[in-house]
Amino acid sequence: MDIGIVSTGIYLPEKNITGEKIAKMAGIPKEVVENKMGIKKKTIPGPDDHTCAMGVLAAKKAISKASIDPLDIDLIIYIGEEHKEYPLWTAGIKLQEEIGAFNAWAFDVALRCGTTIMALKVAKNMMMADASINTVLLAGGYRNGDFIDYQNKRTQFMFNLGAGGGAILLKKGHNRNVLLESKLITDGSFSEDVVVVAGGTRHPLTEENLSQHILDVQDLKGMKARLEEKSMKNFLQVIRNSLTSSGYSEKDISYLGLLHMKRSAHEFVLKELGLSAEQSIYLEEYGHIGQMDQILSLELAEQNGKLKNGDIVVLVSAGIGYAWGATTIRWGKEADK
Repeated sequence: MDIGIVSTGIYLPEKNITGEKIAKMAGIPKEVVENKMGIKKKTIPGPDDHTCAMGVLAAKKAISKASIDPLDIDLIIYIGEEHKEYPLWTAGIKLQEEIGAFNAWAFDVALRCGTTIMALKVAKNMMMADASINTVLLAGGYRNGDFIDYQNKRTQFMFNLGAGGGAILLKKGHNRNVLLESKLITDGSFSEDVVVVAGGTRHPLTEENLSQHILDVQDLKGMKARLEEKSMKNFLQVIRNSLTSSGYSEKDISYLGLLHMKRSAHEFVLKELGLSAEQSIYLEEYGHIGQMDQILSLELAEQNGKLKNGDIVVLVSAGIGYAWGATTIRWGKEADK
């Protein structure tokens, strides 16, 4: 039974910050931010751009594009960040209420910027295992840029964190944009490298440690060494494993939906897979909107005519923790045999 993508939705805040301004705030050359980090500009949240709220706006776009009744949605999986309107709060249930999916049930999942790929795997497996789940909405928002201090050189690799919402609508028996296999790798040796130090049970938030309520890197040297050894290898492994499990190889890739990362890493992945720059979109005008990057890349590819019937599309993620993931999609209707 095919599980297909019926529609997607993206919400982007109106506000943005330029690479030039980030450079001034951080005290580093503009050329480093724009060319090495690959940030010409990135989205930043406005006063009403809360995390779940942005997911609601993206979900409404996906529902409108699909022309479906929200009452026909069976399950909502919230794919947004844990940094949201309230702590200790199930955002998926709020999203369900806001879009009028009163016949659905909802839950939240989290794998940092790897959440969308993980949720696609969870959704497909649940749909295949449960006859009552036919239509699933994945939706959420992201604004972890709130935790970035541009004076902290340890977190320069996260200066690209932006804001936005994304949604994907899946349907059982839908033979277009068929969701194939997803593969993930997690490596716990990185699990405490990048954290918000203050605010958890280990260091409860106090007046004295408010300045530590930001993203920070506890072992920058060790993390860099381990990433150099493992990261690119794991990117390529999840891509190739997803393709192989789906009955394809890297030679079949038509479009690669990569998360935003530094320009040299983006180019390295394309080169290793034998792909041209035209077979992907570098998100230098948006920054890194966490787990929404794959949805944004897919929408941009469709808008720019990069997707054709029968194309093999691979969406790729990575998240601090560390997690790497890839999902293969057969775009359009099934190609003629």
